[in-house]
Amino acid sequence: MDAKLINGKQVAKDIKAELKQKVAMLREKGITPGLAAVLIGDDPASATYVKSKARACEKIGMFSEVIRRPADTSQEEVETIVRELNGRDDIDGILVQSPLPKHLNEFAVTLLIDPNKDVDGFHPHSVGLLLMGKPSFRSCTPYGIIELMRRYDINPSGKEVVVLGRSNIVGKPMAALLMQKSDMANATVTIAHSRTADIAGVCRRADILIAAIGQPLFVKGDMVKEGAVIIDVGINRIDDSSTEKGYRLVGDVDFDECVKKASYITPVPGGVGPMTIAMLLTNTVQSAERRGRIK
Repeated sequence: MDAKLINGKQVAKDIKAELKQKVAMLREKGITPGLAAVLIGDDPASATYVKSKARACEKIGMFSEVIRRPADTSQEEVETIVRELNGRDDIDGILVQSPLPKHLNEFAVTLLIDPNKDVDGFHPHSVGLLLMGKPSFRSCTPYGIIELMRRYDINPSGKEVVVLGRSNIVGKPMAALLMQKSDMANATVTIAHSRTADIAGVCRRADILIAAIGQPLFVKGDMVKEGAVIIDVGINRIDDSSTEKGYRLVGDVDFDECVKKASYITPVPGGVGPMTIAMLLTNTVQSAERRGRIK
């Protein structure tokens, strides 16, 4: 049995088309959703990601602004930028692209972002509301995974879900979303990580396995239960002399082995990755809709 592929690229495209209609309606009311990205330094991956976000905004009619500063920018200057964005009526979402240069205090910068504009879902205010099951901005990658499952009719209610990884960006908020008493939740959740004893045995219990451990091809076929749903969050470069670039992208899951046992599986690339930007745009449009109601 080969698994059905979960096409995140297509789902993200569908979501953007839906958002484009919402943005058009908001603009008719004089409100243009605005997203500001702060990019400190010249990290190529960060620059590419921010460029993709800006392009995605423009395609659906949103306003996008990228604020670039050199790697030696001071903590005070970064905080001044965030405070100014907090006060701007044309900005509904603020993201400070991670990672920041090592001399900067990233957590202090996150704390300064207005929770009403925290479209990354990283502020403690958003995280606290998420844990309490209250409406908040949800971290974009976990939010995207929930939306993928929703659109493929994969309901986690009553299922045993194993989340591989305990990061603040994916693992922890993913578990928090799945354990809620709400739609597309009500799962029995286990978080597995580098200190988990018999991690393969834990993975084999999973009806739904979400891999976000940051280790290429970590999940092998013998770690997966027959018929499991596999969501691969990992994006890793591995050397491959047979390709023009000299490398290829792989996930945290050994796709070739696991596709034979899973019922559904996300590919890498083209699975979870495109959903992160789609849900960032979703959060920003929701913020703009809130501004419209206040206005």
